[in-house]
Amino acid sequence: MKLKSLLLSSLALLVCASCGAQDKMVPFKTQLPKPKLAGTPVAIKVSNLESAADIAARPPVMIPAGSTNLALNKPVTSSDTMPVIGMLEQITDGDKDSDEGCFVELGDGKQWVQVDLGKEHKIHAIALWHFHSQERVYHDVIVQISNDADFLTGTTTVFNNDDDNSSGLGKGTDKSYVDTSRGRVIPVNGVSGRYVRFYSRGNTANSANHYIEIEVWGK
Repeated sequence: MKLKSLLLSSLALLVCASCGAQDKMVPFKTQLPKPKLAGTPVAIKVSNLESAADIAARPPVMIPAGSTNLALNKPVTSSDTMPVIGMLEQITDGDKDSDEGCFVELGDGKQWVQVDLGKEHKIHAIALWHFHSQERVYHDVIVQISNDADFLTGTTTVFNNDDDNSSGLGKGTDKSYVDTSRGRVIPVNGVSGRYVRFYSRGNTANSANHYIEIEVWGK
């Protein structure tokens, strides 16, 4: 009986030690740009657009305390090697403003950009700003993580709002959303990888693809 008690006490200590070693989870927060809407609004007609109720019901994204933006100033590559406007390094430079000169424009149709974090990290959240000086929805927004720079093996999809598989990467269940100065925060829940790739296929205003800033949060 005494031996049994000692074993149970030892097990309890191990469980407590394990709990103490876990990171404290806190709500995701990042510095947001000032809202700035300009130009003539364009009618948004998207079949799977999220509603106000969907937005209100979305729980806060939680990340480990002490997490940092792993993507800051990291190299960016793209399917469009010569952007129409801007330079790819602007996508991870920390500037989230929507003024002229603060965004990158890629060509028409399906395009992607990819951030190299330098080594494998455990990722807990991704924040994305396409374009927020005009209300618009970007089509087929797909976010994937991998340790393979070519995304041929070991790929994990963490967001996909392509509801008809028009981009050929599988049908997604996430809803489309209107870009705002708050960006889109995607919960990742500890998926590990070195490379993060972002797809889009035009938007409700035109057929081009835009990026202002990408953040990848982890420890």
